[in-house]
Amino acid sequence: MFGKLEGVEDRFIKLEQLLSDPAVVSDRVQYQKYIKEHGEITKLVEAYRRYKKVVAELEEARELLNDDDPDMKEMAAEEIGPLEAQVEEMEGEIKILLVPKDPLDEKSVIVELRAGTGGDESSLFAGDLFKMYTRYAEGRGWGVEVMDSHGSDVGGYKEVVFQVNGKGAYSSFKYESGVHRVQRVPATETQGRIHTSAVTVAVLPEAEDVELKIEPNELRIDIFRSSGPGGQSVNTTDSAVRITHLPTGITATCQDEKSQHKNKDKAMKVLRSRILDKMIQETEAERSAARKGQIGSGDRSERIRTYNFPQGRMTDHRIGLTLYRLDAIMEGDIEEIIASLRTHAQAQALQNEQTL
Repeated sequence: MFGKLEGVEDRFIKLEQLLSDPAVVSDRVQYQKYIKEHGEITKLVEAYRRYKKVVAELEEARELLNDDDPDMKEMAAEEIGPLEAQVEEMEGEIKILLVPKDPLDEKSVIVELRAGTGGDESSLFAGDLFKMYTRYAEGRGWGVEVMDSHGSDVGGYKEVVFQVNGKGAYSSFKYESGVHRVQRVPATETQGRIHTSAVTVAVLPEAEDVELKIEPNELRIDIFRSSGPGGQSVNTTDSAVRITHLPTGITATCQDEKSQHKNKDKAMKVLRSRILDKMIQETEAERSAARKGQIGSGDRSERIRTYNFPQGRMTDHRIGLTLYRLDAIMEGDIEEIIASLRTHAQAQALQNEQTL
């Protein structure tokens, strides 16, 4: 580990020299490349330097145990315990920083919510999840834009697709893929019986043009009239757009905007992300032996979380986390859940790294 850290620190010093070189500064592409690499390792190098400083203090304190002055010996003995604890804590921090980062983490995301079993109650819960995610995203300063939606007669969503725009959105939302189950008494239930319904969540990293080359002849674009709840002029003109990627059969539809052009742009964004997601899933399937570090299997048919309203309880089944503050969670206070999932994923990834 320490040999690797020395190599990273040497590279950090080299990068600082390069970034002050006028020839590099004048080359925008190269300069941006080095700036990015510098930023990626800064936190690790700073942690390693702090670690070396504390280790040096610990070694000095241990040497003072052999001092002839009893007061110096006593002072050293008092310092050793806390310094040892600090070294151990910093070693853990460095090990986590050494775990390879997901290259998609900094991306914006497209989130798809689909009502599943449970009829109207499921569509209402899809609306509740949409509100939860929207408030969480807005609380972090991220923008939310609806890409496509199909409302239900009771006010929820049969399906809603939305984009969360912000650096690092994928690193938080990626743990939300799967089946979210709700247990509560529907407003229409006269006997007070608890019903169980479910919503499927899919989280797709935003695909950029440089990552995915789609030729125009690979697309079929259909224009039609918007349908369902919406009213006004949205569903009175042929502005809805469906785009099909012929090689994969993947489709994306948008009918939320009055403008056909805007609907096409949104549908294309969703389509690109769905194609990229398919490519990622296929790549991960090929590396199935290396998937132990993920939270669950990532399969969207897998039940990952239960929201029990009568008990005010949320349980994430992947890590056995149970919280009794469901009201706050449904208002978007989900950072504790995401942080716990992220910590678990890091621990699993670290364990996998050590066994390689």
